Parts: sequence; structure tokens; C-alpha cells
Amino acid sequence: MDNHLTFEIPAQEHPFAPYVRILGKGRTGSRSLSREEAAAAFGMILRGEIEELQLGAFLMLLRVKEETGEELAGFVDACREHMLQPPEGLQVDLDWSSYAGKKHHHPWYILAMLLLRDAGYRVLVHGCDGHTAGRLYTEQAMGELGLPVAADWHECAAQLDTSGLSYLPLRAFCQPLHQLVQLRPLLGLRSPVNTLTRMLNPLRARASIQSVFHPAYGTLHQDADRLLGQPVSLVFKGESGEVEIKPNADTRLQCLRDGLETELRLPRSMDGRVADVEQPSVAPLRALWRGETDDPYGRDAVLATAAAALFSLAPDADLAQCRERSLALWQTREREALG
Repeated sequence: MDNHLTFEIPAQEHPFAPYVRILGKGRTGSRSLSREEAAAAFGMILRGEIEELQLGAFLMLLRVKEETGEELAGFVDACREHMLQPPEGLQVDLDWSSYAGKKHHHPWYILAMLLLRDAGYRVLVHGCDGHTAGRLYTEQAMGELGLPVAADWHECAAQLDTSGLSYLPLRAFCQPLHQLVQLRPLLGLRSPVNTLTRMLNPLRARASIQSVFHPAYGTLHQDADRLLGQPVSLVFKGESGEVEIKPNADTRLQCLRDGLETELRLPRSMDGRVADVEQPSVAPLRALWRGETDDPYGRDAVLATAAAALFSLAPDADLAQCRERSLALWQTREREALG
């Protein structure tokens, strides 16, 4: 049996090769891509104009170097140009990215979305599932709760008009990017793709809320959002990488509002470690919402997450006021709405 690798050797340099060379030309010869170069390179990737070998090299060179705000902005530019475009005039108040899935706790953040919807805000949630085993993803969780999950932009628009909330999977509006996210088990590492998806904001909502796995990535998100002209973005390290405040930890909120950066501290509401759940599920969410049980960790996670989102939506309110409004929304929620 012949175990030698075989592949076709091109007669001349591939058009994508210069972008790999820019990133990988050694310690002194390599550099980061400009925004324009990043957009051009990622556009080639999305259009399938490169070889698989080049894709792996490109993504891992970026991973080792660590991506810049300019590179991420360029990648987002390419994705926005390539994706299926939404119906003209479709607008939302808040862009909520959800790409991590929950492993250690139930997806309490979904109840925070309901509070925002009940407050009259239109919320688009977009995400991707299946890239990491053993996690409960938003699409599945919302489906099990009977909440609106759309198959395409037109269904999304109808759901936003009727309920003010809709989840649209990444595969429904940018299939090539969805496929790139699925490479994590093959590469063994997260790639810049896992970062840029959180900044897509496909409907150009004025406010965007994003979660990072590591606090250091918050500044990177802000750099990219500023270049992209995002009016308001709120970034923090959420539970399992999802947009969910941990009630038993102080949370550093990094806010970009009309070009001005501010940093706030959202203090913890409870002390001590909370044990991981055996298997994340939606049943505790339904029980808490309907008042059939009380879960202090879950309730506080919902209230704090909703308060953070309200802070991004209300330019004249401070965190204390947003927490008060979050509590008022919780106390007046329609308990039978989550059947």
C-alpha cells in the first residue's frame, strides 16, 4: 500500500499564496494583513478559490500570530459582501451573537432575551451549532422552548415583526462561514473564524452584545468594531463563551459608544462557587420563568444579563437603572408565555 502523500504541484504561484507568505515569512519578514488584504483573502476563501492546504496554513498562521482589529474588520467586510442579503429595510435594535453553546450551566441567557423582547426591543440572535461536542446550543434550546427559529431571512423578518425575537443560524445566511466554524475538531484549535462571527451584525443593528472566552479578546473586539463603524458594542467574558453574566463573579464590561471606550464593573450578586450541572437543558428555564421553582443562580444570571443588554440599548441609563428595569421586567413577565 502506497502511503505517500500525493497532490498536484501547480505550474505557477497560486493567487492566494501571497497572503500566506505575508503571514508566514519568518519572525522578521512576516506582518499582519491590512484591512483590504484581509477582505480580499477571506473573500477568496468564501468563494472557494483556494486549496484546503492553503486554508489550514492561513488560519493557523493567524492563530499563532494572533489576529488584529484590522484583519477582523476585513474578514467581516468579506462576509457581509458574500452572505445572503436580508430583505431591504429589515431592522433590529440589538444584535446578539451566540456561537459557543453551554456546557457547565443551563442557557439562562435565553430568558434575558425574552425580557428584552417584552421591553419592546427587536432582537436578532445568530449563531452556529455542532462544532464542539457535549454542548447545548441556542438553536436547539430555543426550538425546545417553542421560541422563534428561522430558516431564512424572510421567515426571520416575519418572526421579528410578530414576536420581536428571532434566531437565524449562520448556515442560513453564510453557508461557507458556517463550514469554516466546523473545522475546529479537525484543527484542534479555535481560529479567527470563531472571533469574527461574533462581529457580523448582519442587520447592522445600532447595538451589539458579544461574549469572549478570554478577557484579552475584549480589546480586540473593540478595535474591530470601531473600524467597522459599530455605534454601540458591549463585550465581556461570558459563561462558557455565551452572552451570559456569571452572578458569582465580578464582570468587566467593555463598552464602545459612538467611538468612545468606557469600562465598567458589574459586581457579583452572590458569592461562592456554583457546581456545574450534569447536563444543560431548558427544563429549568421553563420552570424558573413560570415560577414553579426558584434558582438563585439562574435568576441572577438572567437579571444581570438583561441589565447589561439594556445598558447597551439605553444611552442615558446607568447600570444601576438598568438593573432596576431588568428586575421590573422580571416581576411583570407573562409567566404563561413560555409553555
